[in-house]
Amino acid sequence: MAFIGKTNRLRLVRHATPGAYLDGEELGEILLPRRYVPPGANPGDVLEVFVHRDSEDRLVATTETPLATVGDFACLKVISVNPQIGAFLDWGLAKDLLLPFREQTSPLSPGQRVVVYVYLDPKTDRIVATARLKRHLLRTHPPYQAGQSVNLVIADKTPLGYNAIVEREHMGLLFANNLLSSLDVGQQLKGFVRAVHPDGKIDLTLDASGYKRVAPLADQIIEALKQNGGRLPFDDDSSPESIREKFGVSKKAFKQAIGGLYKARRIGFLNPGIEFIGGKS
Repeated sequence: MAFIGKTNRLRLVRHATPGAYLDGEELGEILLPRRYVPPGANPGDVLEVFVHRDSEDRLVATTETPLATVGDFACLKVISVNPQIGAFLDWGLAKDLLLPFREQTSPLSPGQRVVVYVYLDPKTDRIVATARLKRHLLRTHPPYQAGQSVNLVIADKTPLGYNAIVEREHMGLLFANNLLSSLDVGQQLKGFVRAVHPDGKIDLTLDASGYKRVAPLADQIIEALKQNGGRLPFDDDSSPESIREKFGVSKKAFKQAIGGLYKARRIGFLNPGIEFIGGKS
């Protein structure tokens, strides 16, 4: 059976003036407009196509690949805004994707990018988008552990920081005071779970936590000391920016690492800076 809003493998049934008709089984024959029919395609061939509705609400197929299909989260660009209907988004097809006003969380303007979930409206059987993301995330308690690496998609900016979709299943928060620079809506990046609260809320960070972060960083600091004559101009008073530029971590992570090295008597403080004392190689 063909699925609306999905990529399907459908059998070519017959050619006609408008194009080729494909076997959509329960959906009936689906037109693949002539401009999309591959050269040399014959009845009986199986074609990979995306099924959607055209401007007249008829089911059609295309060999174009959309930027998102039904069930996907995606960051899409606003092409235009109809004051009576909603915003139209560029999703890689000739017909733009509608984001109705009722599915928006804030006013949108052409050129703006917005993270949406693509779904099939059960009332109209049309493919539409929604910016009300939490409705389409899992309601189960997050199964993640503190320190676990996760894939993130930045959903939107809040007064506290950034909401991020975690593994395409849950929503978490990156606190602004733990970030060195601003992030972009739709940005995909690796992050780490900082904590999962009893109510299911997830705190996120862009730095690994605990030993998995501090141990490799400590080794990195020792190696940098050795390559720089045993001394470095970094310590507890160094700026977060300079630490991030040199070691690629937050100031908090750096302080944890040098604190551990000091307790292990591997470094000393020069005020300013640190020096290598010795210890295991």
